[in-house]
Amino acid sequence: MPPVMAGAGVGAAAVALLLLAGLAVDRWPFGWDRAILLGLRAWHGPDWLPDAARDVTALGSGTVLTIVVVGVAGLLLALGHRLAALALIAAALTGSWAVALLKLHVARARPTIVAHWAVVNHQSFPSGHATSSAVIYLTLAALAGQVTPSRGARAYLMGAAILLVGAIGISRVYLGVHWPSDVLAGWSFGTLWAIGWWRATAAMRRSLAR
Repeated sequence: MPPVMAGAGVGAAAVALLLLAGLAVDRWPFGWDRAILLGLRAWHGPDWLPDAARDVTALGSGTVLTIVVVGVAGLLLALGHRLAALALIAAALTGSWAVALLKLHVARARPTIVAHWAVVNHQSFPSGHATSSAVIYLTLAALAGQVTPSRGARAYLMGAAILLVGAIGISRVYLGVHWPSDVLAGWSFGTLWAIGWWRATAAMRRSLAR
Protein backbone atom coordinates (compact mmCIF):
# COMPACT_ATOMS: atom_id res chain seq x y z
CA MET A 1 0.00 0.00 0.00
CA PRO A 2 1.36 3.48 -0.84
CA PRO A 3 2.57 5.40 2.27
CA VAL A 4 -0.02 8.13 1.72
CA MET A 5 -2.85 5.61 1.64
CA ALA A 6 -1.48 3.75 4.68
CA GLY A 7 -1.14 6.93 6.70
CA ALA A 8 -4.57 8.13 5.67
CA GLY A 9 -6.05 4.80 6.67
CA VAL A 10 -4.55 4.91 10.17
CA GLY A 11 -5.72 8.49 10.66
CA ALA A 12 -9.19 7.76 9.32
CA ALA A 13 -9.59 4.77 11.60
CA ALA A 14 -8.54 6.81 14.63
CA VAL A 15 -10.97 9.63 13.82
CA ALA A 16 -13.77 7.17 13.16
CA LEU A 17 -13.24 5.53 16.56
CA LEU A 18 -13.25 8.90 18.34
CA LEU A 19 -16.48 9.94 16.65
CA LEU A 20 -18.14 6.62 17.41
CA ALA A 21 -17.09 7.02 21.03
CA GLY A 22 -18.71 10.45 21.07
CA LEU A 23 -21.88 8.99 19.62
CA ALA A 24 -21.90 6.22 22.22
CA VAL A 25 -21.90 8.67 25.14
CA ASP A 26 -24.49 10.87 23.42
CA ARG A 27 -22.54 14.13 23.51
CA TRP A 28 -23.63 15.59 20.21
CA PRO A 29 -22.89 18.11 18.95
CA PHE A 30 -19.37 18.40 20.33
CA GLY A 31 -18.33 21.74 21.79
CA TRP A 32 -15.80 22.25 19.02
CA ASP A 33 -18.55 21.62 16.46
CA ARG A 34 -20.35 24.73 17.62
CA ALA A 35 -17.18 26.79 18.01
CA ILE A 36 -15.94 26.07 14.47
CA LEU A 37 -19.32 26.63 12.86
CA LEU A 38 -19.92 29.92 14.68
CA GLY A 39 -16.34 31.05 14.07
CA LEU A 40 -16.57 30.47 10.33
CA ARG A 41 -19.87 32.33 10.10
CA ALA A 42 -18.52 35.25 12.14
CA TRP A 43 -15.49 35.43 9.85
CA HIS A 44 -17.57 35.01 6.65
CA GLY A 45 -14.65 35.86 4.36
CA PRO A 46 -14.71 37.93 1.14
CA ASP A 47 -18.00 38.50 -0.66
CA TRP A 48 -17.19 36.01 -3.43
CA LEU A 49 -16.44 33.13 -1.06
CA PRO A 50 -20.01 31.83 -0.49
CA ASP A 51 -20.56 31.44 -4.24
CA ALA A 52 -17.15 29.78 -4.62
CA ALA A 53 -17.97 27.42 -1.74
CA ARG A 54 -21.22 26.42 -3.44
CA ASP A 55 -19.28 25.72 -6.65
CA VAL A 56 -16.79 23.55 -4.76
CA THR A 57 -19.49 21.72 -2.81
CA ALA A 58 -21.22 20.84 -6.10
CA LEU A 59 -18.18 18.70 -6.97
CA GLY A 60 -19.32 16.32 -4.23
CA SER A 61 -22.97 16.23 -5.30
CA GLY A 62 -24.62 13.04 -6.45
CA THR A 63 -25.07 14.38 -9.98
CA VAL A 64 -21.43 15.38 -10.48
CA LEU A 65 -20.07 12.22 -8.86
CA THR A 66 -22.30 10.05 -11.04
CA ILE A 67 -21.01 11.82 -14.14
CA VAL A 68 -17.42 11.31 -12.95
CA VAL A 69 -17.93 7.61 -12.23
CA VAL A 70 -19.71 6.89 -15.52
CA GLY A 71 -17.21 8.91 -17.54
CA VAL A 72 -14.08 7.49 -15.93
CA ALA A 73 -15.42 3.93 -15.88
CA GLY A 74 -16.17 4.23 -19.59
CA LEU A 75 -12.64 5.47 -20.26
CA LEU A 76 -11.12 2.64 -18.21
CA LEU A 77 -13.20 0.10 -20.14
CA ALA A 78 -12.13 1.65 -23.45
CA LEU A 79 -8.48 1.35 -22.35
CA GLY A 80 -8.96 -2.29 -21.40
CA HIS A 81 -8.85 -1.81 -17.61
CA ARG A 82 -12.05 -3.69 -16.92
CA LEU A 83 -11.21 -4.63 -13.32
CA ALA A 84 -10.50 -1.01 -12.34
CA ALA A 85 -13.72 0.15 -14.03
CA LEU A 86 -15.87 -2.45 -12.25
CA ALA A 87 -14.19 -1.73 -8.90
CA LEU A 88 -14.85 2.01 -9.26
CA ILE A 89 -18.53 1.40 -9.99
CA ALA A 90 -18.87 -1.11 -7.15
CA ALA A 91 -17.14 1.22 -4.66
CA ALA A 92 -19.42 4.09 -5.63
CA LEU A 93 -22.64 2.09 -5.40
CA THR A 94 -21.87 0.28 -2.15
CA GLY A 95 -20.51 3.45 -0.56
CA SER A 96 -23.69 5.34 -1.44
CA TRP A 97 -25.88 2.61 0.07
CA ALA A 98 -23.78 2.49 3.24
CA VAL A 99 -24.01 6.27 3.74
CA ALA A 100 -27.77 6.20 3.29
CA LEU A 101 -28.10 3.49 5.94
CA LEU A 102 -25.82 5.36 8.35
CA LYS A 103 -27.83 8.56 7.96
CA LEU A 104 -31.08 6.74 8.70
CA HIS A 105 -29.61 4.92 11.70
CA VAL A 106 -27.96 7.93 13.37
CA ALA A 107 -30.66 10.45 12.30
CA ARG A 108 -28.69 13.48 13.43
CA ALA A 109 -30.33 16.83 12.72
CA ARG A 110 -28.68 19.52 10.64
CA PRO A 111 -27.10 22.43 12.53
CA THR A 112 -29.51 25.28 13.15
CA ILE A 113 -27.21 27.75 14.92
CA VAL A 114 -26.38 29.46 11.60
CA ALA A 115 -28.35 30.03 8.42
CA HIS A 116 -27.84 27.47 5.66
CA TRP A 117 -26.19 28.90 2.56
CA ALA A 118 -27.05 25.84 0.46
CA VAL A 119 -30.16 23.72 -0.02
CA VAL A 120 -30.04 20.48 1.98
CA ASN A 121 -32.18 17.42 2.59
CA HIS A 122 -32.00 14.31 4.76
CA GLN A 123 -30.02 13.75 7.94
CA SER A 124 -26.69 15.30 8.86
CA PHE A 125 -24.37 12.46 9.96
CA PRO A 126 -22.18 11.59 8.18
CA SER A 127 -21.80 14.26 5.51
CA GLY A 128 -22.86 12.64 2.25
CA HIS A 129 -20.74 15.05 0.21
CA ALA A 130 -17.62 14.39 2.29
CA THR A 131 -18.16 10.63 2.34
CA SER A 132 -19.09 10.16 -1.31
CA SER A 133 -16.33 12.44 -2.61
CA ALA A 134 -13.77 10.55 -0.50
CA VAL A 135 -15.09 7.20 -1.69
CA ILE A 136 -15.06 8.12 -5.35
CA TYR A 137 -12.13 10.50 -5.78
CA LEU A 138 -9.76 8.55 -3.51
CA THR A 139 -10.80 5.21 -5.02
CA LEU A 140 -10.34 6.67 -8.48
CA ALA A 141 -6.86 7.96 -7.64
CA ALA A 142 -5.86 4.67 -6.00
CA LEU A 143 -7.15 2.51 -8.85
CA ALA A 144 -5.59 4.78 -11.47
CA GLY A 145 -2.34 4.36 -9.59
CA GLN A 146 -2.53 0.61 -10.15
CA VAL A 147 -2.54 1.07 -13.92
CA THR A 148 -0.18 4.08 -14.08
CA PRO A 149 3.54 3.23 -14.25
CA SER A 150 4.75 6.74 -13.38
CA ARG A 151 5.38 7.30 -9.66
CA GLY A 152 5.07 11.04 -10.16
CA ALA A 153 1.69 10.65 -11.83
CA ARG A 154 0.46 8.43 -9.00
CA ALA A 155 1.56 10.96 -6.39
CA TYR A 156 -0.09 13.78 -8.31
CA LEU A 157 -3.38 11.91 -8.65
CA MET A 158 -3.51 11.06 -4.95
CA GLY A 159 -2.50 14.56 -3.87
CA ALA A 160 -5.10 16.17 -6.13
CA ALA A 161 -7.80 13.78 -4.86
CA ILE A 162 -6.97 14.54 -1.21
CA LEU A 163 -7.05 18.31 -1.79
CA LEU A 164 -10.37 18.06 -3.66
CA VAL A 165 -12.01 15.90 -0.99
CA GLY A 166 -10.72 18.25 1.70
CA ALA A 167 -12.09 21.33 -0.05
CA ILE A 168 -15.51 19.73 -0.55
CA GLY A 169 -15.79 18.80 3.12
CA ILE A 170 -14.68 22.23 4.34
CA SER A 171 -17.21 23.88 2.03
CA ARG A 172 -20.04 21.96 3.76
CA VAL A 173 -19.10 23.40 7.14
CA TYR A 174 -18.52 26.90 5.75
CA LEU A 175 -21.99 26.85 4.17
CA GLY A 176 -23.48 25.94 7.55
CA VAL A 177 -25.14 22.71 6.43
CA HIS A 178 -22.99 20.28 8.44
CA TRP A 179 -21.32 20.04 11.80
CA PRO A 180 -17.53 19.61 11.47
CA SER A 181 -17.82 16.15 13.03
CA ASP A 182 -20.22 15.16 10.21
CA VAL A 183 -17.47 15.97 7.74
CA LEU A 184 -14.72 14.27 9.76
CA ALA A 185 -16.84 11.14 9.94
CA GLY A 186 -17.47 11.32 6.19
CA TRP A 187 -13.78 11.73 5.40
CA SER A 188 -12.89 8.83 7.71
CA PHE A 189 -15.54 6.47 6.37
CA GLY A 190 -14.83 7.38 2.75
CA THR A 191 -11.08 6.95 3.16
CA LEU A 192 -11.45 3.55 4.78
CA TRP A 193 -13.92 2.51 2.07
CA ALA A 194 -11.51 3.60 -0.67
CA ILE A 195 -8.61 1.73 0.97
CA GLY A 196 -10.74 -1.38 1.27
CA TRP A 197 -11.59 -1.36 -2.42
CA TRP A 198 -7.98 -0.55 -3.34
CA ARG A 199 -6.72 -3.55 -1.39
CA ALA A 200 -9.44 -5.85 -2.74
CA THR A 201 -8.73 -4.82 -6.32
CA ALA A 202 -4.97 -5.18 -5.88
CA ALA A 203 -5.44 -8.69 -4.45
CA MET A 204 -7.73 -9.66 -7.32
CA ARG A 205 -5.25 -8.26 -9.83
CA ARG A 206 -2.46 -10.38 -8.33
CA SER A 207 -4.70 -13.45 -8.37
CA LEU A 208 -5.59 -12.98 -12.03
CA ALA A 209 -1.93 -12.49 -12.94
CA ARG A 210 -0.98 -15.95 -11.65
